[in-house]
Amino acid sequence: MSFTEETYALETFSGLALAEESIKAVSFDECAFKDCSFINTQFLNCRWTTCKFADCTLSAVTFMNCRLDSVTFKNCKTIGIDWTKAQQFRDIAFERCQLNYSNFRLMKVLRVKMTDCEVKDVDFTEADLTKGDFKNSDFEKSRFVKTNLTSADFKGARNYIINPSANTLKKTRFSYPEVLTLLNSLDIIIE
Repeated sequence: MSFTEETYALETFSGLALAEESIKAVSFDECAFKDCSFINTQFLNCRWTTCKFADCTLSAVTFMNCRLDSVTFKNCKTIGIDWTKAQQFRDIAFERCQLNYSNFRLMKVLRVKMTDCEVKDVDFTEADLTKGDFKNSDFEKSRFVKTNLTSADFKGARNYIINPSANTLKKTRFSYPEVLTLLNSLDIIIE
């Protein structure tokens, strides 16, 4: 199935599989996607408003000039996505997702939620993640450089490497013992 209409509202798409297709100028309002697969799919000038993705695979998907507003991903594989190509990206929540090999470089993604996620080898360089919720997520090999983490919540998060002098940490929440990794960037000896 390909999308033949310009606008879809209050629809549920189940078991949809699109690989290496190009979808142009389609709007989705309050739609649900369940057990869908989008592999190397290009979305061009598309819009999602108040949509939910559950148990979906979005691998190497391109969101070129797209708007994602109030979109939730649960138990999804959103792998290898360059989110910076999206025109608008706000009120996004990832719960129990894989976001590995993705790019959020230079993005302003306030209040983003990435809870109980696998966020490995992701670039957050110079991103504004103010008030982000990153509880219980794994950030192995992810990059935080000049990243604004003001009021972000990393409780229960692990494997992150965040240099306090190279990032903005104000009222940022961490939990023990992982918070001790913040000391790795200092030239100190802990005995």
